[in-house]
Parts: sequence; structure tokens; C-alpha cells
Amino acid sequence: MMRALILLLALAGPVYANEAIVTGLSQNRVQITANFDGSEILIYGAVKRDAPAPQGAPLAVIITVEGPSTPLIIRRKERVAGIWLNRSSVTVDAAPSFYAVATSAPLERILSGTEDLRHHITIPQVIRAVGISDEAENAPDFVAALERIRLDENRYRIAENTVQLVEETLFRTDVALPANLTEGNYKVRLFILRGGVVLDTQERLIGVRKAGLERFLFNLAHQQPLLYGVISLVMAAVAGWAASAAFRFVRS
Repeated sequence: MMRALILLLALAGPVYANEAIVTGLSQNRVQITANFDGSEILIYGAVKRDAPAPQGAPLAVIITVEGPSTPLIIRRKERVAGIWLNRSSVTVDAAPSFYAVATSAPLERILSGTEDLRHHITIPQVIRAVGISDEAENAPDFVAALERIRLDENRYRIAENTVQLVEETLFRTDVALPANLTEGNYKVRLFILRGGVVLDTQERLIGVRKAGLERFLFNLAHQQPLLYGVISLVMAAVAGWAASAAFRFVRS
């Protein structure tokens, strides 16, 4: 009886369990300086197998890059007596400051809804908004509006068919990080799939930090706010005096 049970479990196991991924990044640190205008990260990898690639559903690759998440309040304006006012709002527990999804094929063809719920891959799944239905009517519309706004701002991206996959073994893609990056750790997740099912996943980190003068001013503002305020006032006064002196010189 026990042998029959073991055999049954073995036969019911994942068909593609022999495939795993090995990945790498062109850089794992990004420094934000005075002239920083964005950065581009090369994400690459290979599929490791202990047997020939299985027949059937083709291999697919999904790569996500997620910036630090923060809570936020989404408000909806309504017109009251000719004036636009904030009438209702919902609180989102956490929403990524940046989120990019790159795929080797159309997303709806390679990812099942069950796997999306399990791994939180698509944009709606990474926005955590628990209990918002009790805060306002049509609460999901607020989250949809947030997604639409950040897609328009290029802070959220869906780039289908941008992962190059060679002979179901080697893959690569480039992800552009914008100039207005939020400082913190950016999580890179890589998935390989067949028939909508995730076979293996791997996670890497990219550290984004301010450097140079930006780092000095950031630390000064947070660690010694009084000194930072005094220096700001002095610099503003000096700049105003210099502008006034230059204007008098030009007039004379």
C-alpha cells in the first residue's frame, strides 16, 4: 500500500520539475548623483536542466522589477455646488514606487490566474489594498485609477515580448530605471513557466542610494534638521543679495 502511494505521488508531481534558472545582473547598485538621469539594468539568465527540454507547452520567462512600497491615500474629487472637493478616499496598505513587468510572450497566454495570485506578478496583485471596500463605494475603482496614473507617469510598466529567449535556454532583457527613483532596495524577480505554471523563480536585489552632494544633503536634512535649515536660509539670503547686486550693476 505504501509503495503504491509513493508511486502515485511521484506520477502526480510536476512534469517540468527538472528545470531551474541561473541569473545575473549587469549591476546591483545604482548611485543617484546630481546629474543622474536614469539607468538601464541588463537582466540575463539561463535555464538549467538535468534532462532534455520537455515537449509540449513552450517555455516562457517573466521578469519583474519592484521599487520600495509605501502606504498612500487615494482621494476622489466630486463637484459640489460648482466646486471640486475631496469627497471620498481609500487607504492603500502598500503600493510600489516603481514596478516593471517584462515577458517573453503576451502575459495572458503564459500566466494563469492561480499562479498570479500565488506569486503576485501583475500590477493589480502587487498593490496591497485590504479592506478598502468598507471605506468607499466602488473601492476597486480607486486602485484602478492609481494603476492608470502610474502607468501614464511611466512609474508602472508592462513590456510584453521584450525578454529575448534563445532556444528555451538563454534569456535577457533591459529594464530602464527612471531619473526620479525612490531610494531603497529594488527587488528583481525572475520566473520560468510552462503552460501557465511557474516552474522556478529567483530573486535578486538592486540597491539604489544617493551619492555625493545628494547623500550629504539628505543626511544633513534628516540627522541635523536645524543646521540644514540655517544653511538653507543663509544660502537663500546670499543668492538674493547676489541677484540684487547683479541687477543694480546691469542697470548702471
